[in-house]
Parts: sequence; C-alpha cells; structure tokens
Amino acid sequence: MTDLGRILLATGLLAMLGHVHAETDADDIVSKANLAAYYAGADGRSEVRMTIQDAQGRQQRRQFTVLRRDVEESRDQDFLVVFSQPSDVRGTVFLVKKHVGTDDDRWLYLPGLDLVKRISAGDKRTSFVGAHYFYEDVSGRSPDEDEHTLLETSDEWYVLEHTPKNSSGVEFASYVTWIDRKTFLPMKIEYRNAAGRLYRRVEVLEVTDIDGHPTVTKSRVSDLDSDGVTNMEFRYIAYDIGMPETVFSERSLRRPPRDWLKRPAGDQ
Repeated sequence: MTDLGRILLATGLLAMLGHVHAETDADDIVSKANLAAYYAGADGRSEVRMTIQDAQGRQQRRQFTVLRRDVEESRDQDFLVVFSQPSDVRGTVFLVKKHVGTDDDRWLYLPGLDLVKRISAGDKRTSFVGAHYFYEDVSGRSPDEDEHTLLETSDEWYVLEHTPKNSSGVEFASYVTWIDRKTFLPMKIEYRNAAGRLYRRVEVLEVTDIDGHPTVTKSRVSDLDSDGVTNMEFRYIAYDIGMPETVFSERSLRRPPRDWLKRPAGDQ
C-alpha cells in the first residue's frame, strides 16, 4: 500500500470512529438530560400554577399538585396529578404508570361524570386539560423512541436533533433540544413538522437548586400556529419524602391521598 493509501485509510478510520463517538456522545447526553429532568431524588412533589392564554389574550388558570415516585431497580416511574383549581376541574386526577421500553399506562378521572378514562398510547401527544402541554410532557418522552444527533457543542449548550424511530402517533418530524452543559437540564425544545416548519416551542424560564437538585421552577410552551401560550410555575417542591407505592394506585383516582398533597410544613 502506498503512503497516500495509508493516509486515506487512516483518515477514513478516524472519520468512522469520530462518527461513532459522536453518536455515543449524543445518546449519553440525552440519557443524562432525561435523568436530570425526571429523576431528581427517589420521589418528589410540587404544586403547579398553570396559565393558558390564547391569541386574543384570554386566560384560563389551573392549579394542581404533582406526585412522583421512582420504581426501585428500574427506570419505571409513577405519577399522580391532582387538580385543585378552578372549581370546574377540581378533583380531576391523572395517573401515569411509566414503563421504560413499552407504552405507559395512563388514566384520567373526571369527577363531574364520575368516570375513569383510560388514555391510549395514541392520545399521549394531545392537549393536557386544555393547555399547550401534552400528556406526554408530564412524565416525559422515552429517549429510546428517537434517534439522537449531536449538532453543536458550545460553552453553554449541547444542541441535539431528534427524529422519531416510529412516526405514527407523533405530530412532529423532528425536534431540537438545547441542553445546559452544567445541569444537563433541557432548556429549550423546538418542534418541526414534515414540511420543516417550526410550530411548537418549550422553554425553561427559571431554574432553582432544591435539595441539591437543579429544578425547573418556571416554564413555557408556545403553540406558534395559534399564538397560544401556556406558562407553568412550580412551587412547594420537595424530594425524597418517602411516598409509598399505594399513593399511586387506581384507588387514588377517586380518593386522592390528601396527606401527601399537603404543602410541606412551614410553606403554608
């Protein structure tokens, strides 16, 4: 083999190794971001104030408490969301049994109808109680559902593009995430449709350190097609409070666990 041939071969091998390394880095970054966003502590609670605004500036408000528990020895999780305000949604409860590698189990209890509704996998990217947030946003999208590519690394951000492995059941063709290099929290996500048009944006507006965990305390979702916006403020956040598995049973849909929904002592 000539010297030129050896150089070309070495260059090709380096390019291949670099490509493999970049893909590995992208998957590793996404895994760390998923842990930072959804797995702080073994369990947690927060009270959420949500403001939904349409293009005319008309607003609706929601208040609810989110309880979350990690399932031991797996990445599975349980979520319970209990609405307290306004009166027309008070008592509405959303329960998620998040399963890594397969579809989540999701139920919605509607007190006005005394009805427990099973939410199918195909409904997870539909509006969450009239907001611009989706059901899937509550418990997160599994990293295994998408292919990840590292587009850029700056002093502040990892910028990644994600494309769904299975396009059925999702309205986007791709999305780009800006991940904070210090905290690994996803700070901005932009979604594009099949035509390449940007139509949805999720932004973190404020991060606070709580019990050693960088935590999102203000966020916003913008529907760029309708000019609608939903803002969320997270308060009374606590981690590692020892919630038992029974909190996340189907029984809690009709009889929410009041003791675990109370604000922490001193935060009344």
